[in-house]
Amino acid sequence: MKIAVLSDIHGNLLALESVLDDTQNQDCKKILFLGDYALAGPEPSDTVNFCIALSQKENIEMIQGNTDKMIAEYSEDIYNTVKKGAPAMASALKQEAETLTPNQINFLANLPEQKELTIDGIKILMVHGSPRRNNEDIMPDTPLEKVEEMLQGTDADLILCGHTHIPCGFQTSNNQTVVNDGSVGRPFTENPDACYAIINTNEDGSFEVEHRFVKYDNLQASKTLAQRTFDGADKIAHMLIHPTHRHF
Repeated sequence: MKIAVLSDIHGNLLALESVLDDTQNQDCKKILFLGDYALAGPEPSDTVNFCIALSQKENIEMIQGNTDKMIAEYSEDIYNTVKKGAPAMASALKQEAETLTPNQINFLANLPEQKELTIDGIKILMVHGSPRRNNEDIMPDTPLEKVEEMLQGTDADLILCGHTHIPCGFQTSNNQTVVNDGSVGRPFTENPDACYAIINTNEDGSFEVEHRFVKYDNLQASKTLAQRTFDGADKIAHMLIHPTHRHF
């Protein structure tokens, strides 16, 4: 069975729709979403509504990302903490918390932080950052020993994560596989195309992993984002065309 793994949509509905079209072309039977649906994107409200509708489908599984939790639990303390390292993201966070509807925020608030699934005998753990924390980075250059430390206490065969917006993968000494699926809506790679992963499971419990890059109208997405009114929207919009910085 082919399983699509998507994360870090960040309000980019054009990218999400293009990726979902690709999952259909690839004959994916199940889609797993690893969080971060709204923050600092071109169309946060429309994207959340789209995801709410998707969540009703039997072949869809969703968990919460760290920015979803921040929107749902927004406070001045959270705003000030984010502002220290990423003022533009803090401004977007404030606007999302103030403009998303109670129903949309309730949706983000009630998503589970993690989820376990078993497919074709493969035990899968869905997380946003790492099994320890929803904002912990698993990057291509993260030492394997540190990744293994993050996995302590988990018995999943396959750990799926996002958060960093950079695709990568690890095979541990305990024969656990970690896959970071990259980002649909805000890639931080030299290639600005939307990125997701496909897990192709086999009945014998084995599986293969493929990262896919999908072209979408990132120029239009960037233009729409630049027209938003929070401070720094233009800088984040530029990142949809030329990704160079992870945070602003």
